[in-house]
Amino acid sequence: MGRSSGGLELAMAVSPGRCPDCPGPERGGDGGAISSVPHLGIAVDERDVLPGALRLMRELRPGWDPARVKTKLFTDGITNKLVACYTEEGMGDAVLVRVYGRKTELFVDRETELRNFQVLRAHGCAPDLYCAFHNGLCYQFLPGIALGPHHVRDPHIFRLVAQEMARVHAIHANGSLPKPILWQKLHKYFTLVKMDLSPKVSNPSLQQDMPSLEMLEHELTWMKETLSQLGSPVVLCHNDLLCKNIIYDQTRERVHFIDYEYTGYNYQAFDIGNHFNEFAGVKEVDYGLYPSKETQLQWLHSYLQAYKQLTQGDRGGTEVPREELEALYVQVNKFSLASHFLWACWGLIQDKYSTIDFNFLR
Repeated sequence: MGRSSGGLELAMAVSPGRCPDCPGPERGGDGGAISSVPHLGIAVDERDVLPGALRLMRELRPGWDPARVKTKLFTDGITNKLVACYTEEGMGDAVLVRVYGRKTELFVDRETELRNFQVLRAHGCAPDLYCAFHNGLCYQFLPGIALGPHHVRDPHIFRLVAQEMARVHAIHANGSLPKPILWQKLHKYFTLVKMDLSPKVSNPSLQQDMPSLEMLEHELTWMKETLSQLGSPVVLCHNDLLCKNIIYDQTRERVHFIDYEYTGYNYQAFDIGNHFNEFAGVKEVDYGLYPSKETQLQWLHSYLQAYKQLTQGDRGGTEVPREELEALYVQVNKFSLASHFLWACWGLIQDKYSTIDFNFLR
């Protein structure tokens, strides 16, 4: 789920390299060998996911005794329904069943999501993917805790997050320079807002608070002209790094990112700026929690050290010049504006279509 730089140019605009942490055989022309994923002809009712999830387990885990299968329904997601099926006490054998929310195909290209999931898995940045079904995916459960706004402010944890983001950003782009998906997404969402929603917003207070469509269109044009000139490298981005999409495994001292619906090549600074916006939370939003410049510079220093090491190896060293750090800081805070615009449009569209109990307008 999501909902939720000017005069300086970044000196580190190098093309992404292969992830050196990845096992050799998995490296392919696109950064990782992609194995086929089974597709099961099963549809799961998003209003009652347990029967469908158990049916999937009969196919995926035929050795499991149906009477011993336990389920746990997760309630944090506001785009999809998520349930874990398992037999072991510690959920060590758990399979996650994610059922797509209603009309989420308006936002998400499911074939691209599946492809990106496999690419990330090939580089050790995603769990095992067991199967796709008509309206969802089944994949490995990752042990750990989903982060909250207080976790992402902890210097120990945020350094792990910065390093993991660098690992994703360093995945090889097959030697080509991909186009950022940001402008296509923004125009698509804004077009949906204009077509479907503007005449039907019945909440008077919302009407009063919302800028005019003309003003929003002007802002979108301004953002594209301004942000595309900042020189931010285009890399493989998660694009939706809210706290609950980060799992912290304390035993291994590593974080993993989950939910790749919006993953794609995008501006490096957008991915980071979007994550900084998520420090404010989702259900109880407090922008007083947006990271201070000092916190951001610490975070960005960890990120740049890891990114340079991953993309340049010994040639790059781990020195991060102050001007490089400041340049990225400026870029990130400008791209955070595009993140606000994107998820605002997203929220208006979700309010119209989603069956999940969440106040998207708010």
